[in-house]
Amino acid sequence: MVVATVVLTVAVGCGSSSDSQESTEPAYAATLRPVIDELMKDNVIPGAVVLVKSPKEGDWTATFGTGRLGTDTPITAEDHFRFGSNTKTVTVTVLMQLAQAGKLALDDPIGKYVPDVPNGDRITLAQLAEMRSGLYSYTFDEQFNADLDNDPTRVWTTRQLLDIAFAHPVNFAPGERFEYSNTNTILLGLVIEKVTGEPVGDSFRRDVFDRLGLRNTSFPAATDSSIPDPHPQGYAFGTNVSTIDTFALPPDQQAAALAGTLKPADQTTASPSWTWTAGAMISTVGDMATYVKALADGGLLDARMQQTRIDSIQPIDPANPAMAGYGLGIVRFGEHLLGHDGQMPGFMTFMGSDPDSGLTIVVATNLATVPSGEGSALVLVKGMLPTFYGANALPGHDPARPETGPSPTR
Repeated sequence: MVVATVVLTVAVGCGSSSDSQESTEPAYAATLRPVIDELMKDNVIPGAVVLVKSPKEGDWTATFGTGRLGTDTPITAEDHFRFGSNTKTVTVTVLMQLAQAGKLALDDPIGKYVPDVPNGDRITLAQLAEMRSGLYSYTFDEQFNADLDNDPTRVWTTRQLLDIAFAHPVNFAPGERFEYSNTNTILLGLVIEKVTGEPVGDSFRRDVFDRLGLRNTSFPAATDSSIPDPHPQGYAFGTNVSTIDTFALPPDQQAAALAGTLKPADQTTASPSWTWTAGAMISTVGDMATYVKALADGGLLDARMQQTRIDSIQPIDPANPAMAGYGLGIVRFGEHLLGHDGQMPGFMTFMGSDPDSGLTIVVATNLATVPSGEGSALVLVKGMLPTFYGANALPGHDPARPETGPSPTR
């Protein structure tokens, strides 16, 4: 998935949409269209929606490719996508709102709210939100992944997920280093429910969705694996077990995927219950753009708490501090963009906003990873950034994907 898995070359049809008149588009659109077309073709990405909001250069929304492989079904700007690990930013935002209201403290130990957590007397809520708890992510467990493969419709409870995580030893002492773990955000969802006395989805809706007017964003019940219409079909290569250690396909399968002879699986209605507050939300690019701007600018927190959030960002790789950073449910991509990304089997989304210039970029695809293993939306974003930040713009590093070792975005 993210930040916690596609595609006949002929069927992809990556030509861009003509929904808007190109003559009225911002000048940068003429540069981006061929870049995105080529990247989609080279990485067999079925479809994508790209949204750019630029106070200086104008706004642009464009659609590319197809919403259903083997057809000319257009993908649309109104399509709903699984939000994936972008959900984590909402969970942590609501947690910080509760801290702002004095209903909890970010330095409270998780053991105050949830019993039997390994190191629960030492791990703080902030460390969970910053991915520095040391807790094992249940999404690495091989039997769990086999269960996902054997029954994609299974509805998981939070207790089941935590039991899997806590059956494994902790990976390091609290605060020692960064390590992306979906277990962290599941626990924070339980904290929100404990403090508010209501389902976490009610808090999301009242304190984030309604507040920002996000009419096309939802947090579905665990038993609901549907996606609101309109939506594309979502596709993925491999199995959950085969991609535990890396999303990159073996070389022969990569070649077959690029040649169009390896077919992807349709993962559109696989149950998202195993992601809960770590990744189950659904949204559109328009709502995501509104939300990520508020996330970056502080529209959902007071000035002091927003500054706490920004100050919490630490380099993911201390040896390369300018590449990317992670803080209280927020990512710094490169030097400029604040936001997050999200991946679910069949879908990937990226959202980033520059609080200095106001530039906002949102990309949604109906594909999790390209055959080489990189997140599909990030492939497109990396191709877009030089247009706005110059040829030497750092592309950013996906915080949920360490350069080495297993990928924790499952």
